[in-house]
Amino acid sequence: MSHTDMTRALTTPHRSDRELSRRITGEGDEEAFRTLYRRYTPALYPFILRILGGAGEDAEDVVQETWLRAVRALEGFRWESSFRTWLMGIGLNRAREVLRRRARRDRSTVTHRDIPVRPPPVAEKLDVERALTCLPEGYREVLILHDVEGFTHPEISQRLDIAVGTSKSQLFHARRALRRLLDPAEEAG
Repeated sequence: MSHTDMTRALTTPHRSDRELSRRITGEGDEEAFRTLYRRYTPALYPFILRILGGAGEDAEDVVQETWLRAVRALEGFRWESSFRTWLMGIGLNRAREVLRRRARRDRSTVTHRDIPVRPPPVAEKLDVERALTCLPEGYREVLILHDVEGFTHPEISQRLDIAVGTSKSQLFHARRALRRLLDPAEEAG
C-alpha cells in the first residue's frame, strides 16, 4: 500500500474501519485493534457512563465487555451501518444488561413510565451531567441516544424495543425534567 493509499485509508473512517476490521479478523492484528480502540473509546466511554447514570466502575467494565463482544462478532458485521453505530449498539445493550441486574438487586424499582424525577439536593446547583443521572432510566436512555448521540426516533425504537411514539414521549418528558433540574425556578413558575 502506497503512502497516499495509507493516508486515504486513515482519513476515510468507513474504509479505514473496514480495513482495520479485516486486519483484526484475518490476521489478528493487535495494532489494528488498538487503532480502533483509540478511535472509538473516547466516545464510547462517556456514552456508557451517561446511560449508567455516572457509575464509572460499571462503565469501564461495560466498555471492556463491549470491545470483547465486538471483536468476537466482527467477522459477521455486515457494514450496513457505520462501525461507530454498531459498536455503540453493542455498548448500549451491555449497559442495559447492567441496569437490569441493578433493578433485580433493587426490588424497590418502580416500572411505571411516568416515574417522578428524583429531586436534586436543595443547596446544590446541578450541571447537565449530574442532572442526567437524576433522570429515570428510560428518560435518560432516550435523551442520550437522541440529543447526544444523534439517533432518530425509529433507530431508538429499534434499539430499545419501544414504539416510536414512546421514544418521542420519553424525550419530551426527559427534556422537561432536565429543564426542571437545571432551573428549579421553572418548576415553581
